[in-house]
Amino acid sequence: MRLTLTEFVTLDGVSQGPGSPDEDTGDGFTRGGWLVPHIDGTFLQRASDWLDLADGLLLGRRTYEAFARDWPKITDPADPFTERMNALPKYVVSSTLTEGAWHPTTVLSGNPVRTVAELKERPGRELQIHGSARLGDTLLAAGLVDTVRLVVAPTVLRTGRRLLGVPGAASGLRLVRHEATPNGLLLLEYETTGPATQGVYEGVTAFA
Repeated sequence: MRLTLTEFVTLDGVSQGPGSPDEDTGDGFTRGGWLVPHIDGTFLQRASDWLDLADGLLLGRRTYEAFARDWPKITDPADPFTERMNALPKYVVSSTLTEGAWHPTTVLSGNPVRTVAELKERPGRELQIHGSARLGDTLLAAGLVDTVRLVVAPTVLRTGRRLLGVPGAASGLRLVRHEATPNGLLLLEYETTGPATQGVYEGVTAFA
């Protein structure tokens, strides 16, 4: 399977608490819910299209417990995500959980880089990371992420946990799709290309 990282971020790279003010108040964060004012039909359709590609969800413990608490309670038949989110196989990386209540769930213990690398060897389309920014960043730094999908909100918070920043190798990316929604969200899809490259600027004639 290909490993895909899907994240919501602000313009200054904050990924904490996009859905509501009380979603994630860790470290005293009070500015949650920043994505919601910009959600529109185009974003919802693209997010649904992405989920169509999933053969499994890969989550960190904190995101898993929040999803396991909330998704089974959504009963709106018009919701485009609930049935698939609840039905897809879930893999949770955790050193403390022994089993999951949101079925079907498999707990991955031990070194996450090793266990996820083994999971990727299974047949399938996409194994998708949603939220779980620390896990996603760790796996990106380890070279395991194949695709990065970012939903960038037109807001600057100046506080909150940033998406990227764990120690590791620099990652190279190639932009393969981009779109702006009517409400100003940028939908960016990148493929990873291995280590980030470097160069020396030698004037405009070098690019002619």
